[in-house]
Amino acid sequence: MQKLKMSATSSAPIGIFDSGIGGLTVASAVKKELPNEQLIYFGDTAHLPYGDKSTAAIQAYSIKITQLLLNRGCKLILIACNSASAASYDLVREYVEKKAKVLNVIDPVVDYLREHYPGKTVGLIGTKQTVNSQVYQHKVKALNQQITLNSLATPLLVPMIEEGFCNGEISQKIIEQYLNQPVLQNLDAIILGCTHYPLIKSAIQNYYGPGVEVIDSSEIVARALNAYLGYNNLYNRKIKGTDHFMVSDYTDSFESSTRQFFGKSIHLELVPMN
Repeated sequence: MQKLKMSATSSAPIGIFDSGIGGLTVASAVKKELPNEQLIYFGDTAHLPYGDKSTAAIQAYSIKITQLLLNRGCKLILIACNSASAASYDLVREYVEKKAKVLNVIDPVVDYLREHYPGKTVGLIGTKQTVNSQVYQHKVKALNQQITLNSLATPLLVPMIEEGFCNGEISQKIIEQYLNQPVLQNLDAIILGCTHYPLIKSAIQNYYGPGVEVIDSSEIVARALNAYLGYNNLYNRKIKGTDHFMVSDYTDSFESSTRQFFGKSIHLELVPMN
């Protein structure tokens, strides 16, 4: 990792984007970990969910959002979506060049597995895009830590969560239908391979019990971002700016979720994606 020189960019905001409310779990964790940092968040609600979109479509969305965040002067762009991280991370990093740093939500989780689960069996639930890309499988295999990774696409979970069905009979039946699959049995841990899934973490933990760790990427990513900013001398040491939230299509659920996560009234800026 190349160390950056201290510059005026350290006081610039951090840009975070996702297809919808899922990335708010990451943004909220980042705010708790780094309260002095200004966040600019973009939820591409007009195109959610990303998990059933083509790689080309996700890449096109990601580049447009990245340019918008660059225009807002972001020093770092965090792709707070597993589907976009799998499909677009390398392309976004190439597109950005030296204008900003780019992080994803997959690599910190893989590092966590290397540290805590060598020789163990770990499950992964995520969107079709994330699971079919096999990005987690390739990265875990490259660790050479004899970690067995069992993956299952769970495409109904994101629209279920976006519609507010997180803690009821309907959501419980859908979650159990997925987790009952043989591939997700006899695990030491399970990765929530979508940033929406922390919103149903308690239901998943209740299913497996205390013997299986439910790995919440939002907390791990926030800690990794903290370490990254510190290593590169990019902490904001000036007066922090106001966090800003943008969406490509207004939804009541997004505004409500943002208030819930950040504990205050927020203003949503509508920025349509052509």
